[in-house]
Amino acid sequence: MDYNSFLDLVKQRRTIRRFKPDPLPDDYVDKIIEAARWAPSGYNSQPWEFVVIKDKKLKDDVFNTIARQRPTGGSGFAQTEDYRESWMRQKSLPWLDPEMEYQNAPVFILLYGDTRTQLGLPMVVRYDPYMKQSIYTSSLANAFLYMHLAATTLGLASQWVSLVASPNNHLRLKGLLNIPAGIDVYDMMALGYPAHKSRPKLMRPADKMVHRDFFGEEDFRTDEEVRDFIKRTRAWVSANHRRGVDKKMVG
Repeated sequence: MDYNSFLDLVKQRRTIRRFKPDPLPDDYVDKIIEAARWAPSGYNSQPWEFVVIKDKKLKDDVFNTIARQRPTGGSGFAQTEDYRESWMRQKSLPWLDPEMEYQNAPVFILLYGDTRTQLGLPMVVRYDPYMKQSIYTSSLANAFLYMHLAATTLGLASQWVSLVASPNNHLRLKGLLNIPAGIDVYDMMALGYPAHKSRPKLMRPADKMVHRDFFGEEDFRTDEEVRDFIKRTRAWVSANHRRGVDKKMVG
């Protein structure tokens, strides 16, 4: 693959939150996992474990576990957002269209990490809590990114479902799936065929984030510029999280 082809792939990779219920070929899932297991990891520790869920009842159980902590659930998400700095607050808008929810995705892949693999790290890392956690987390992040890129090459939609890692969900899912001690959830991918077209991505200009040889304070964004971008990107993210709002986006 040449650079331009790779860049096209990176640009095509988008988080999609609306899925068709059509089943996926088993070899698609196998290909995604095969790519992920080649990801770089600290000291080649390969801490990943992949839990693939296709059974509808089990998927519903996973979804319902996570839904308890959704913005419309009982987690206090919306209430705590009321305490956000005033300049970032946004009007509360309708959240879900059940026909477009990720529970319709035919496959869930939970990425777990085996904490016991940290024993193989160099001693200077094992006994530095920050370095040990950073290398372990980065290793899992590498595998998760490979999963998303692989899904994109197959024409599939994929979504991060990061609420699986909240303490309550983590413990409930370990019990539901009989996950042993020492193996912790990192993130979950909902996987299927896309049911809508993604919106153009809001991007920072490259010349605003690349600094060459001079790194003075004046070379970086001001507080006002950072705040302006935060407001714009939060509005963009909120629009993409809402389901069924713009019917023209539905494929």
